[in-house]
Amino acid sequence: MANTHDTGYKLLFSTPELVRDLILGFVPDEWLHGLDYSTLERVPGSYVTEEFSNRADDIVWRVKVGGEWVYLYLLIEFQSSVDKYMALRMMVYGGLLYQDLIKRGEVLADGRLPPVLPIVLYNGSQRWSAVTDVFDLIPAVPGLVEQFKPRLKYLLIDENAWSDSEVASLKNLVAAVFRIEHPASPDAIGGLLSLPEELPPARLDLCRMSE
Repeated sequence: MANTHDTGYKLLFSTPELVRDLILGFVPDEWLHGLDYSTLERVPGSYVTEEFSNRADDIVWRVKVGGEWVYLYLLIEFQSSVDKYMALRMMVYGGLLYQDLIKRGEVLADGRLPPVLPIVLYNGSQRWSAVTDVFDLIPAVPGLVEQFKPRLKYLLIDENAWSDSEVASLKNLVAAVFRIEHPASPDAIGGLLSLPEELPPARLDLCRMSE
């Protein structure tokens, strides 16, 4: 994502409060909602190879699970246009991340790999139309070969899939950003610009970055 708006969007989600509100407001999972998001830590993007450096807009976070040093990695990829091969990109990014975790000795105590939640946050003007599992990019194959087709899904959060009333019912910073980006009507824009004032003072500067 090369334009100024997308750069600001990435900066917004470089803060732990935005990541927490994204999960709590837009990912319907009771277990995830019960995690301690005060433990959120940004993971360096050193795993991205030079070949992918110009295409990787992802931000990776980790959070403690159960108060122990077990990490759930949240890989967030930002998109403003539909990418048919996004599922493949996410599979590659996930593999690079795992390789880097092994290299840095940040696997689980028993040597297994920590779980990763790949999230694609899409804020384009059209509904997302690409498949969300790399398995679906490959045609069916008879016999044994079919069993070895790779599978990797990502969680899609498409801003267009949420109505203004649904987003308005969520009192968090990400919901405010979504409403400012996708107002219900031109006349609603003025009212939406006052949304940040309804939020805690510590969050005001963050929300204004999205305007």
